[in-house]
Amino acid sequence: MFRIALITAASVFSCAALAQDAVKTDGDKYKVILENNCVRVLDYRDRPGEQTHQHTHPAFVLYALSAFKRTITLPDGKVLQRQFKEGDVMWSDQQTHIGTNVGETPTHVVIVELKSTTGPCTQK
Repeated sequence: MFRIALITAASVFSCAALAQDAVKTDGDKYKVILENNCVRVLDYRDRPGEQTHQHTHPAFVLYALSAFKRTITLPDGKVLQRQFKEGDVMWSDQQTHIGTNVGETPTHVVIVELKSTTGPCTQK
């Protein structure tokens, strides 16, 4: 009985962890455009009023391909206001959030998520 409970708990935990990946939670908005042992590069697009599900990014660099305005809601309920101009670049440590386009323009960004690595960066 304990073994079944442990396997079930592990399965639930694994599914919850996978659900945190932005590409899995919001595949209609995030597209992987390159991935290797060192980075995962994402193309992200949304329209005014659209919102993501809660997801996690490892440490990342964001490059804005368009001007946009959004809120970032953190797991503790804190809401951050963000506004970007085309060409803006931002660094962030690991972050779990929900993003909402609260502006009047679509969002288009490239996100470079960093991976821990000790070997060469070979493309997958």
